[in-house]
Amino acid sequence: MEYLTQLSLLWGLVAQADPANAAEPVNAPALGSFLVPILAAIVLYYFLIIRPERRKQSAHKSQIESLKKNDRVVTIGGLYGVVMSVQRDADEVTLKVDEATNTKIRVTFGAIARVVGNEPSGEKTA
Repeated sequence: MEYLTQLSLLWGLVAQADPANAAEPVNAPALGSFLVPILAAIVLYYFLIIRPERRKQSAHKSQIESLKKNDRVVTIGGLYGVVMSVQRDADEVTLKVDEATNTKIRVTFGAIARVVGNEPSGEKTA
């Protein structure tokens, strides 16, 4: 939004120009020559940065909302686990992280980085 402030300041300076000196030729470039690159940069920024990030966020959100038992996930800490239970009202997921010792951890939905698959870790197919 800072660029909008700068544009409004620029527009204010143009609006305050002295009309008595309007008949004299001015060597300053036209306002359009300033606005075109600025608008092009804004459009480029939107399509290269903002739009892909929103798509990533919505895809991640849909993965988290569709999380169910026996899904394989990776946490933001790098732990791989299998979902044992999902408690949406408590914002909590129980993961089994070790088959040998049956170790389970409880994490929030925000700690899930991605869903790897929905098959249990003991039943990998070739």
